Amino acid sequence: MSARRAPAAPPDLPGFTYVDLLGSGGFADVYLYEQHLPKRRVAVKVLLTDRMSSGSVSEFTSEANVMAMLSTHPAIVTIYQAGVAADGRPYLVMEYCPKPNLQVRYRREPFSIAESLRVGVQVAAAVETAHRAGVLHRDIKPANILVTEYNRPALTDFGIASTTSAAAESAGLSIPWSPPESFADAPRSDPRSDVWALGATVYTLLAGRSPFELQGQRNSAADLIQRIETSPLPPLGRPDAPVSLSRALERAMAKNAADRYPTALDLARAFQKVQIELAHAVTPIDILDDGVPDDIVEDEDDGLTRVRGVVSIDPETAPAAGLTRPAGSPLPPAGAAPAAPAPMPTFDLPADTVRRGTTASPAATPAAASALVAGPSFLSPDVDETMARIPDAAPAPEPDAPAAPPSRRGMWAAIGAGAFLVLVAVVVAVTVPAMLSGGADPTPSSSTVVKPVDPIPVEVGAPSKPTGTKKGGEIVWTWKDTDKQEGDTFLWRDVTRADQPGATRRVAQPTVTTSGATTCIEVITRRTDGTTSAPVTGCTS
Repeated sequence: MSARRAPAAPPDLPGFTYVDLLGSGGFADVYLYEQHLPKRRVAVKVLLTDRMSSGSVSEFTSEANVMAMLSTHPAIVTIYQAGVAADGRPYLVMEYCPKPNLQVRYRREPFSIAESLRVGVQVAAAVETAHRAGVLHRDIKPANILVTEYNRPALTDFGIASTTSAAAESAGLSIPWSPPESFADAPRSDPRSDVWALGATVYTLLAGRSPFELQGQRNSAADLIQRIETSPLPPLGRPDAPVSLSRALERAMAKNAADRYPTALDLARAFQKVQIELAHAVTPIDILDDGVPDDIVEDEDDGLTRVRGVVSIDPETAPAAGLTRPAGSPLPPAGAAPAAPAPMPTFDLPADTVRRGTTASPAATPAAASALVAGPSFLSPDVDETMARIPDAAPAPEPDAPAAPPSRRGMWAAIGAGAFLVLVAVVVAVTVPAMLSGGADPTPSSSTVVKPVDPIPVEVGAPSKPTGTKKGGEIVWTWKDTDKQEGDTFLWRDVTRADQPGATRRVAQPTVTTSGATTCIEVITRRTDGTTSAPVTGCTS
């Protein structure tokens, strides 16, 4: 194992102030900067000048263009700008995602079924959007899925992405999440290759290991390739995973590409159906498709998906019961069209206001009374929760007509009609809301406890950046517990090589001693309840 290179010095970028090192790879370093205007923290990916070639510069430029084209998607890391520093190094300014990426998280412990499905649907929507734009990602894996401040997954690292019509190359792929065809004598990639990688990624989140990594056995690159090409997909080994989920993953990772889901959208829908089966909230599918006209295009998918420009596909019910509809659209008629409303007085009321009579003139006719009793037949199709009372309406007496003396019979008739209409108004007030809502929901028992499917844990403060002091052939690393609580421990690992980090270990004190070969470590604070902080990396030359 070769020693990992030391990170290059951060470039001086006008309008930005360097803050910290976020990570290093084979061809680039990623730094945390603070942008001056607008003021915000950003991640800056800087290509190494000593590793640059015409090909790598082309790939870097391609990554910038691809991400700029796709980064409006909520599950793709946003790119703000790109350029070349004064020292000649190209750089990319991106959204800073402070939470641990999915690789860091799954190595601590497997994900819940609910969160794995949610991430699977959201990332599948991002992959489908890229495919519709003619772009293959070709390196989908947990480490390339960051987590935003709002706890949403964000796909990144389109550095080896290619157009779907271009000839595929296997260089740069990550073996544990790569499909069998990427190891053929003539490697190839298509949208179903990304479907495999996405299925392998969700499997990893659930299992806490890559699909063909076997505990207690050799897991070299050659061993993994041999299993990917010939061995059946190992079972998840999770009693809480339904058979439908295992079948969805098996189809996504079929050896023969023709047996897989044809699109990432199909895989997302399969995950949605598992959510429905488990009575989980159904995750919307967000799709960007510039080729779709503004009017809505229906997909043949049992009402789970609609595509128009940028859309949020969110089933109206769980399970879905028919086609979805845009928020605020008129409710569709259930059966025959409602009867035409009886004539009503006209008032300057909002279009979506429900008119409800309360009192009427003693001269009200039986036809007017029947119009009030009709209930929903006179409601606007845009009915909502707003109700408005109609003021008393009585015809004004003609100016030249003498007032007729009231008769006792007419007075009692007026009183009777008024009482009848008041009774009708009360009945309407009680029954109309119930008819609109389909009946009142039963009052829940006070002993009912609703357990959240996947609560977001309280943020744990990250430790200070570890510093290393050389002592002979060893390095003593120390750091501070900046958010100290009783029982805190620390998880650390050797990240001298980003592509092959060491095993995660646990210590009780904020110090550890390593051999001189370890020049970078990553530290995480762990609470007694299992919650953890974001990782912090420190290096020494």
